[in-house]
Amino acid sequence: MSIRVKRITGILFPTEELLNWSINRLSEIWGMPEIISSPVPFDKTNYYHEIAPELYRVFACFPGLADAGQLADWKHEAIEIEALSRKPVRAVNIDPGYIDGARLILASTKDHAHRIYLRDGIYAEVTMRYRFKKWQSFDYTFPDFASGVYDEFLSQVRRLWLHEVKDS
Repeated sequence: MSIRVKRITGILFPTEELLNWSINRLSEIWGMPEIISSPVPFDKTNYYHEIAPELYRVFACFPGLADAGQLADWKHEAIEIEALSRKPVRAVNIDPGYIDGARLILASTKDHAHRIYLRDGIYAEVTMRYRFKKWQSFDYTFPDFASGVYDEFLSQVRRLWLHEVKDS
C-alpha cells in the first residue's frame, strides 16, 4: 500500500533565469507545476551564502498524487539537477517534499536528531504540521517556515490534496 501525497519542492535561487531553468528541469521529470508560489526573500539565515549573497525561495506543487515512499528518489533527482547548475558551485538549492492532510515533510541529505533516515543518504523531516486549521512549526523548524510566510501556499496545496484524495 502506498501513501498518496502532493509532491512539492522548494527552490532557492538568485535570479529569475535560474528559477526558470530549475522549473524546466523539474518539469521534465515530474510534470509542469500546478502551482508556483510567489518569490520570497531568503533572508533569515546565510546558510546558503555560497550560492549567492541574495537568494529567493519559491515552492512548486506538481500534478497528481505521488507515492510518499519515493521521497528519497525525489531528493536524488533534485541533487542531479543541482549538480547541473554548478558554476563552479551549485547555483540553486532544490528541496523536495510533500504535503498531506497533516504535515509538510521535506527531504535532506543532512542528519540531525529530528530527522529520520530513509535510505541512500536521505533523511525525512516533519517540518510543519497542520493542526487546529493552521500550520504549526516545531522548535527545529527553519525560521522562514516558522514565520508563516509560506502558510498560504502550503494551505493551497493541502486543499488540492484533500480534493484529489476524495476523488480517487
